[in-house]
Amino acid sequence: MTLRDLFLVALLALAVIASGVGVVYAKYQTRIEFIQLQALTRQLQGLEEEWGVLRLEEAALATHPRVEMAARTRLEMLMPRGVDIRTIGGKGHER
Repeated sequence: MTLRDLFLVALLALAVIASGVGVVYAKYQTRIEFIQLQALTRQLQGLEEEWGVLRLEEAALATHPRVEMAARTRLEMLMPRGVDIRTIGGKGHER
């Protein structure tokens, strides 16, 4: 075996070792990214659940009777009597 052949074998061995280290590093990075993906997925599910609860709460708070009750109690608004209601005609409404 000549010095040139020995150098080539050493170079190929180094290439195999570098390739192995690269594979191990890529596998490690993949695991790290997968763990982050799982955490973000759990966070997304939690946020979607919270969004659903908030939508239900909004629907409950925005019902007509509740808005009317708030208008009567907090804003002291009253439903107008029939004689107090005036209709303003637009196009096609003649008096």
